[in-house]
Amino acid sequence: MRFVALGDSLTEGVGDPVADGWRGWAALLAGGLAEEPVEFTNLAVSGAQTREVLEQQTPAGLALKPDVVSVVIGVNDTLRCTFDIHAVAERLDKVYAAFTKQGATLLTACLPDPGSMLGLPGSLARPLARRQRAVNRVVHALSDRYGAVHLHAAEEAWITDRAMWSADRLHPGEQGHRQLAVRFHSLLAEADRAAGIAPSPEPEFPVPTRSASLLWLATAGTAWVARRCTDLLPQLLRLAADEMRHRVRGTSARLDLRAAAAVSAALAAVSVAEQPDAA
Repeated sequence: MRFVALGDSLTEGVGDPVADGWRGWAALLAGGLAEEPVEFTNLAVSGAQTREVLEQQTPAGLALKPDVVSVVIGVNDTLRCTFDIHAVAERLDKVYAAFTKQGATLLTACLPDPGSMLGLPGSLARPLARRQRAVNRVVHALSDRYGAVHLHAAEEAWITDRAMWSADRLHPGEQGHRQLAVRFHSLLAEADRAAGIAPSPEPEFPVPTRSASLLWLATAGTAWVARRCTDLLPQLLRLAADEMRHRVRGTSARLDLRAAAAVSAALAAVSVAEQPDAA
């Protein structure tokens, strides 16, 4: 059994530290996929976007000929000024198609939006939420198209449980990673695609103290925010200004309609692009 994980810091395991680095939900899940030892390769890289998954991680993953492959990606796309739902849909479609054509079981997930997780003010959080909803709609549609084992992780009650999250409020802590692993295993077991013992939901290590969390936020956390703000903040402020203008005019619904139309157009374009191959 070969399991290959693609994605960003969530799949890399950020928030679930072990002695030699990060572990994370994918590593926890790997041991429960089969009764015999599982060959697990984690290709996920912190900060990765759908472009990196398509151009760098997918060729490496295909070369490993996995039986199971996870592709959990998209949040970093929403945090960039280059966000384009058409490009996201096209890239994910190519990635999903490549692995399912090879016969792998595909794992996907929709995720909560980073604005609400960070507790940003409404005018800043709403544009990010709208982007993440767009990505999630694309992931839902393409997961259904390719028969993926899909985890609905965007609106579940577990995301409001502070104990599930690390100090940065964007990545799960050990309990959160275990929750993802347990839920993925349950879905795979229901589909007769996991024969091993389910991961334990109970944490192995103590929850970081408040002082340790504050230290992280003052060091690595500050650096993370600075890197993201350099790229995102100017555009996010423009998006917030646009949001406030529409609220004053009472036309906020137009922003949602515009985003929904963009998703529909992106998925339609992907479907049209597939037709010649299908013929």
